[in-house]
Amino acid sequence: MAESFAFEMAAKVSEKLGSAAYERISLAWGVREEFEKLKQTLAAIRAVVLDAEQQQARNHELTHWLKKFKDACYEMEDLIDEFEIQALRRQVLEQGSIGRKVRRFFSGSNPLAIRFRMGNKIKKANEMLNEIAAKTAKFHLTEKHEINVIHRERETYSFVKTSSVIGRDEAKQHIVNFLRDPVDEEDIPVLPIVGIGGIGKTTLAQLVFNEESWKSYFELRIWVCVTEDFDIRQLMIKIIKSVTGRECKDMNKEELHKVLQDCLNGKRFFMVLDDVWNEDKKKWSELKDLLCGGAQGSRIIVTTRSRKVATIIGTTPQYDLEHLSYENCLSLFLKLAFKEGEEKQHDNLVRIGEGIVQKCKGVALAVKTFGSLLCSTRVQHDWELVRDSELWKLKQEENDILPALKLSYDHLPWYLKQCFAFCSVFPKDFEFNPLYLIPLWMANGFLQSPYENEEPEDIGNRYIQELLSRSFFQQVEDKFLTFTFKMHDLVHDLALSVVQNEVNSCNHYSTGNVRHLLFDLLKQDGSQLPNNLSCLQSLFLLDEEGKADSESLIAKFISRSKHLRVLHFSGCSFEHLPNNIRYLKQLRYLNLAYNGNIKRLPNSICNLQSLEILDLGGCTRIEELPKDIRYLISLRKLMVTTKQTRLQENGICCLSTLRILAFFECENLEKLCEDIQNLTALRELYIEECNNLVSLPQGLKYLTTLENLAIVNCEKLDLTLEELELERKEEGSLRKLWIGGVPKLESLPQWILLGSTKTLQHLYIGELENVSRLPTWFQDLTSLQSLYIKNCPKLSSLAEGMQHLTALKRLMIGGCPKLSKRCIEETGEDWPKIAHVVDIIVES
Repeated sequence: MAESFAFEMAAKVSEKLGSAAYERISLAWGVREEFEKLKQTLAAIRAVVLDAEQQQARNHELTHWLKKFKDACYEMEDLIDEFEIQALRRQVLEQGSIGRKVRRFFSGSNPLAIRFRMGNKIKKANEMLNEIAAKTAKFHLTEKHEINVIHRERETYSFVKTSSVIGRDEAKQHIVNFLRDPVDEEDIPVLPIVGIGGIGKTTLAQLVFNEESWKSYFELRIWVCVTEDFDIRQLMIKIIKSVTGRECKDMNKEELHKVLQDCLNGKRFFMVLDDVWNEDKKKWSELKDLLCGGAQGSRIIVTTRSRKVATIIGTTPQYDLEHLSYENCLSLFLKLAFKEGEEKQHDNLVRIGEGIVQKCKGVALAVKTFGSLLCSTRVQHDWELVRDSELWKLKQEENDILPALKLSYDHLPWYLKQCFAFCSVFPKDFEFNPLYLIPLWMANGFLQSPYENEEPEDIGNRYIQELLSRSFFQQVEDKFLTFTFKMHDLVHDLALSVVQNEVNSCNHYSTGNVRHLLFDLLKQDGSQLPNNLSCLQSLFLLDEEGKADSESLIAKFISRSKHLRVLHFSGCSFEHLPNNIRYLKQLRYLNLAYNGNIKRLPNSICNLQSLEILDLGGCTRIEELPKDIRYLISLRKLMVTTKQTRLQENGICCLSTLRILAFFECENLEKLCEDIQNLTALRELYIEECNNLVSLPQGLKYLTTLENLAIVNCEKLDLTLEELELERKEEGSLRKLWIGGVPKLESLPQWILLGSTKTLQHLYIGELENVSRLPTWFQDLTSLQSLYIKNCPKLSSLAEGMQHLTALKRLMIGGCPKLSKRCIEETGEDWPKIAHVVDIIVES
């Protein structure tokens, strides 16, 4: 996205060009020699890119050269995609049973013509790279092959003016209670304070550190600002200096260790390790061993932005520092922006200041940044400019909020940088969930793994957890099958600052360079769409008022964006998807969800061999799926709403690559395809609001890869059919199961576990009005962690043996009056079965 990606982008392209798969492709298409030239030129340029990135601030011509190289890398990615697409098309054509019909379907697949065309394209790519390489000599660049994060030394100190700290009394008391806790442990107790950069972790630690009573309680108080590389020798030097005032820079580690032991020996100390980034557990263990000479009652407080650091270091649950309240933020802002009492003379500025404070969303450093910025001006226009401008466009000093947040960004591995930056295309306060975001990352090629055969969905989940751990995302709500999370507004500003013109969600166009675009027809007329969108990879069209109802407007979007990977038309209301969609050969993600007008898809959509995600959920007027859907040989996720009563046998169940399959609001659907067992890679199956569905196919019980299964609100569905009650081995892999809104069900059949009694972790049972008891096999669910039982009015007791489910950590019961009575704490008849569960919610 920004120039800092150029080195890694080039590495990604080089890796693909050097892979065994591309070795085979280059031989098959007769372009091996041109491929080799491309790899060599790319390697030569990449060798000097790191030096160019470091020098560009002093040379604008170099910035332009880097941009050209980055654009060339994007073009090579497109070229590589084309080779992959041709390989996929050949794969379909070589399926002998398909024959002439498929060759007609893929008209224009003449091998000689394709070889000539692809040969020309790779030749032009070589010419483009040669032109870029020819200009490297004039810049006198040095070869560098390793990215070094430039560490910005942030030296903090222990002093804080107590009167300048606002709104942290409760947090301070929590830390004080930890320090005074009389419990003695063998290990020194460590409390991590965790939060986003600038929220006030250091200030809170300073406030507690300077508490007057500690002078008599602790013999030593030690403040250490930890360097980013967590160098043990440097930390010993800092600790000794904090205790004695001595400089020991010339000592070796052994000498430093002896001095440190003498300093701490038998003394009760209180140490603050401020701004810790280290995620290497061995380094932390080494430091902690050096500190073990202190007396019982010693305590350590650590401030960090990373939950992973907190997990490694903490001996007690981390303290998540909350945002300041709006009232406290306003008080702090007025104190910084005005001299005492002066605000009373400037009511107009105070009103503007209230809007500025709302932008800060409780982050103290942002309040300080704006207050300090405006303290020297009383010109109303200056204040309005700050209120109305994006934070990333305002001038920032080194210790202001954006540089503070940028430090966290600089520590991200590059693959997380592009995933994080991409999220800026969405508006502030947008609620993400993994099921929505991961496919978008996947379609843009952001997901990469060091492990062979790791599923993209698993990689994406790992990325989300890392970004949550580092405070780039904040979890909003934990749901049964997923969870939601947001970006803090200031973090969103950070994302905008690093992507600049490549992501656009504001409808202020920088034509020709935008790669990810959110186009809102409420704010911008469709006729004003820029002509040059040749670089566009993701297009999100918002159309709340149904303006995109003509096929020509949609066709215009498609015709100007030949390299689209993502096309998101959710909520639009056009009747036809234009035929020119077949030209989007790189399209991997197509979302048409909740379009109430579209009746059918053009069969030409099945020409998109790269398509991985197709979302038709909520398209209630779709009469049938395309007849050649089986040719979508890369499809991983399919969300279906259809008027069909049955699904054609040679359709969905021929898609052996499917990982996620969902049927939503298929009102007429009576039966799923019988050969569902052919979906041998299926991991998630959702069947919801299919009120005419009467039975499930036999093949369902053979889906041993299935991890999530949800069957919800299917009024006529019978789950008690004897033919499904067949014995099977314990070979299932189900993790989450949701059964609800199936009124015919009187007892949960064991087959529904798909042989997963040992693997099931989360179970939701709801809206089952005729279920009166839980089956005896409940006691076999040894991995069960959470159980939700909602709106089962006849259910009168829990299953026997539930007290043996030691993995069960969360139980929620609601809308079950008989059962709730039996589960009353201490006195209920079923309480002994669940007394061991940590988190219990029973609604009366």
